Amino acid sequence: MKLDLLAFGVHPDDIELSCAGTLLVEKNNGKKVGVIDLTLGELGTRGNAATRKYEAEKSAKILGLDVRENLKMADGFFENNETNKKKIITVLRKYQPEIILCNAIDDRHPDHGRSAQLVNDAAFLSGLIKIKTKDDGKSQQAWRPKYVFNYIQDLYLHPNFVIDISVFFETKLQAIEAFESQFYRPKANDKEPQTYISSPEFLESVINRSKMFGRMIGVKYAEGFISKKMIGMKSFDRLIQKNI
Repeated sequence: MKLDLLAFGVHPDDIELSCAGTLLVEKNNGKKVGVIDLTLGELGTRGNAATRKYEAEKSAKILGLDVRENLKMADGFFENNETNKKKIITVLRKYQPEIILCNAIDDRHPDHGRSAQLVNDAAFLSGLIKIKTKDDGKSQQAWRPKYVFNYIQDLYLHPNFVIDISVFFETKLQAIEAFESQFYRPKANDKEPQTYISSPEFLESVINRSKMFGRMIGVKYAEGFISKKMIGMKSFDRLIQKNI
């Protein structure tokens, strides 16, 4: 299956927190969208790998994803090496996405920035015909996405552009809430250790960031992205006009 948009997250729930609204926008536009989780999030303080897998599948249904796969790299210890690059190259050649979304280029969690560099490197190498890969025993053809955009996570980074997700914001929240083991859901029997992301303040910060990005363009909610590549336009017709 060829995808239009493929989002990479190092941990299950990275996508939900950072760019799920954009996936919903593009799905509504008739595009085929997918998610690749690099790890099972097995080092997370709350929950476990099996729980995270179940939650990721639940979220995938909420988002209406065409594809969600997990590459099962080592949470916390994966490296930007040949083996892992080839895992990503194989996925890119399998789904041939036009656009990639991936982790923040710099962030509080060291996995995020390392994942961003790994995916960026693999996206370039995927276009080299002398790198050989196979899927289901069949040789793959080279494929390089047109764009790689980094979404914004915990640290504040000024976006190069933002996407209006106002219509789909409640669905984005439902996808986040699918990860019940990780985020704030008041439960009397919750005996798991409390963490940085399980507090109500963390979820409020995610909502407030979407509001802040939305305010930049005169809409209620938006998600922000960073691009190393210059973005071109054929016309001004699709620009959002902010009243100033």
